[in-house]
Amino acid sequence: MSKAHGIIFDLDGTVYCDDQLIPGAPEAIAWLRRKAHPIVFVTNAIESRAAHAAKLARFDIPSSPDEIINATLVLTRHLKRQLPNAAFFAISDPPLIEELSAHFVFSQDPDEIDVVIASCDRSFDFDKLNIAFQALRRGARFWAANTDATCPVPGGEIPDAGAVIGALEGCSKRKVELVAGKPSPLVAKAALEQLGLPASECLIVGDRVETDILMGHRAGMHTALVLTGVTRRADLAHAPVQPDYVLESIAEVPRLFQLG
Repeated sequence: MSKAHGIIFDLDGTVYCDDQLIPGAPEAIAWLRRKAHPIVFVTNAIESRAAHAAKLARFDIPSSPDEIINATLVLTRHLKRQLPNAAFFAISDPPLIEELSAHFVFSQDPDEIDVVIASCDRSFDFDKLNIAFQALRRGARFWAANTDATCPVPGGEIPDAGAVIGALEGCSKRKVELVAGKPSPLVAKAALEQLGLPASECLIVGDRVETDILMGHRAGMHTALVLTGVTRRADLAHAPVQPDYVLESIAEVPRLFQLG
């Protein structure tokens, strides 16, 4: 592990699980900072970067919003490049809509909508589904914040953006065209740019093989799976890629560097 210098941490399922801190996370991150390892936190969650930094601070993990790469940031940057004057409709919890509305026009008129964005939505209903369906039928682009089927919470999981994508694909007969969150190369690029390091000198630590580990594998990063979130050890037998390291939790990350 001597070649890995920059660290990319997933958040939910890796550093914490919903509102419960993973034991040893503050100590592990503090140790890495003392050893001068550049760190970024990468998440598919849509809450603002400031909100994520504030949550980490509550867990005694000091961080800057600039150290947070979330799906909303990546989506906003890409939309500015591809469709700078877009009208969008998002099936999403409020944070994504609020952040995008600062840069683009939010519309519920299918004739005006340029891009439909699928995300986690705890108030998902038929009206939202129908607006998105009608817009997609009229040729709107079909993007998503992420494709996570579920989100880990204490005691289990809840439906995530993948459920909304499934509903839209099912009725529109169209497939999502772009995913802003992990394992998108857009996220890997943003994280590496923030670290200022090549992929070969970075380690990604996360709890999902199909997002964290797959993204790291595709980008050429070192990869470490933690077993505190969605993926279980038994799941690795059928995983699309294998992590370089399997750890019980984030608390074991410093050991990788201590071993050299």
